[in-house]
Amino acid sequence: MTNSHPLPVVVDAGLSQSDVEALRSAVAALERQSFASRLAGLASRQLGFGSLTLPPRLQAAATAATQKALAAAMKMAMASLDAQPRKDSVRIHRRLAALAGGVGGAVGLASLPIELPVSTTIMLRSIAEIAQTEGEDMRQPGAALACLEVFALGGHSAEGNVLEGGYLALRAVLAKSVSDAARFLTVWQVSGEAAPALARLIGAIGARFGVVVSQKTAAQAVPVIGAISGAAINVAFTEHFQSLARGHFIVRRLERVYGPAMVHAEYAKIARSEGYWDDPSQAA
Repeated sequence: MTNSHPLPVVVDAGLSQSDVEALRSAVAALERQSFASRLAGLASRQLGFGSLTLPPRLQAAATAATQKALAAAMKMAMASLDAQPRKDSVRIHRRLAALAGGVGGAVGLASLPIELPVSTTIMLRSIAEIAQTEGEDMRQPGAALACLEVFALGGHSAEGNVLEGGYLALRAVLAKSVSDAARFLTVWQVSGEAAPALARLIGAIGARFGVVVSQKTAAQAVPVIGAISGAAINVAFTEHFQSLARGHFIVRRLERVYGPAMVHAEYAKIARSEGYWDDPSQAA
């Protein structure tokens, strides 16, 4: 006896065309441009990554300022990134960043310990609003930590990504630290950065964020960029992380719809076809 009403077969059709295009824009945002190359464009000249370095004394100051900035951002993420109304204030955040950079530029590099936490807090607020537009629930610790994760995404050189596989490889490296921190916050509902799980996450993010902070600090001391105001450099700094945030949260939105495996496979396909990653099929 034949079954006249066969069970439906679920066909895995992959991402929709509109979602493929959204993912393509995310890949471009996450893989295409480093902060050093953005600064080079700002200066209207070719600026090598090697020129954006700091002497040891200033490097130590930049590292300390980075840790302070991320600790302040962690407290803000846990304390005040709740389910706020969605609003487009990207331009407002850029103006605030320009103001902070302008003040820092007037005072000089000595202002970094004060200016960087302010700039980082402004950027975190903007990143959180971008996250909300992509469907993130900011009442969840995982979403707030995903906002902090953005600060780790910009730390590759002008010549290419530090990690083979770019964004996806870095997500994999950070995954356990993010998961442990989210679990801690879910259970304990506290945001003290001294907690081991949170300290590990801040350390992992700080190691990458510090690369960009050092580039920004060094740029303010480079004669060819010296004519550019601290405000312009801070706007570029903020735009860089806003762009990374859009890409990051597009990927996370698509992961919720299709599952990470399918999205990551399509991401890798796009990254190779666009020339951001080496294509192993082309290897000799």
